[in-house]
Amino acid sequence: MKIERIGVVGAGTMGAGIAQVAALGGYETRLHDTMPSALHDGVERLRTGLAKGATKGLWSERDAEAASDRVGAATSLDDLCECELVVEAAPEDLALKQGLFNALAGVCGTKAILASNTSSLPVTAIAAGVPSPERVVGMHFFNPPALMKLVEVVFTAESAPEALETTIEVGRQMGRHPIRAKDCPGFIANRLARPFTLESLRMLADGVADAQTIDRVCRLGGGFRMGPFELIDLIGLDVNLSVAHSFYAQGGQPERWRPSPIQEEMVAEGRLGRKSGRGFYAYGDGPHRAPDSGIDIEAPTLDLAALAKIDPAAPEILSRLFAQIANEAAFALEDKVGAPADMDTAMRLGFNWPLGPLELTDLIGRERAVALLEELQRERGDAYAPAPLLRR
Repeated sequence: MKIERIGVVGAGTMGAGIAQVAALGGYETRLHDTMPSALHDGVERLRTGLAKGATKGLWSERDAEAASDRVGAATSLDDLCECELVVEAAPEDLALKQGLFNALAGVCGTKAILASNTSSLPVTAIAAGVPSPERVVGMHFFNPPALMKLVEVVFTAESAPEALETTIEVGRQMGRHPIRAKDCPGFIANRLARPFTLESLRMLADGVADAQTIDRVCRLGGGFRMGPFELIDLIGLDVNLSVAHSFYAQGGQPERWRPSPIQEEMVAEGRLGRKSGRGFYAYGDGPHRAPDSGIDIEAPTLDLAALAKIDPAAPEILSRLFAQIANEAAFALEDKVGAPADMDTAMRLGFNWPLGPLELTDLIGRERAVALLEELQRERGDAYAPAPLLRR
């Protein structure tokens, strides 16, 4: 299908960002929001973002001006009637999204592709009851869309190959890196990110080390830009906990996805992270942690001598973390959530990991990972049950 006009429903941070990359990709773009003030602010945010990007050299001033000229405000859904592709970027409310998709199906042509930017809801459920459900796909961008290159194109059992291939090509034209993902909890990237925080919370509960030490080991020895507890504080403990509960329920309550009691207690106490001034760290006028200095090693690594320079607990921390990452990757491969290469790409581009989960599996080694998981399963339960594929 030839796509010339793209509509974006929802003018918040994500919606305005998606509209921005669509316009930069050469598409006539219409941004819609039910709230006039939100629509006005979204268009202004988009144009400001284009100007700032030109100043920073991300694109030329001429490209920014041309993209700005391609953008228009759609005051009603009817203004999207000529769009061949509409991306929904509304809040994560299933009933709201279902209503929007049914309304869009009545406004747009029967061949128009309807894509959801959902990060946590099943695309199949969003498409339920929509006429011609074969044209419904997921198009999950990462925040901020103008800077994050990954986009997950999510297919359901009914998604037409033409709709998928067209959406993938649109993603490329927008300058993103599209990967094809199965409609399952968390799709690819958010699912593979589960062990990074959940296993770190389990190590904190086990007394392996405190949050600050685990974060430092992950940065210096693991090569991650941010430690798991810093990341939770940034996202918000309440938001992260809500995601954990959603995964646990959608996945059939597997032990490895069970939400952490530590996080439950902290949310109940109002320790929500940066936005409340206190989470795993205290946020005042100065930096929340001391700068990393004095250690220069090549990360990620499981070299015992190198890790000992960081902290005595560093080998245990990274071995457990990498083993659980390898385990989740094996479960994901068994579930056919996406191509192996796409799984690694998703984590490098979507979460800025130093290596993808299959690359980290190679680093720890399959036999070593299984042996550690079996030992932890005997000591601590089925959260560590090795995936059958990893055993094989």
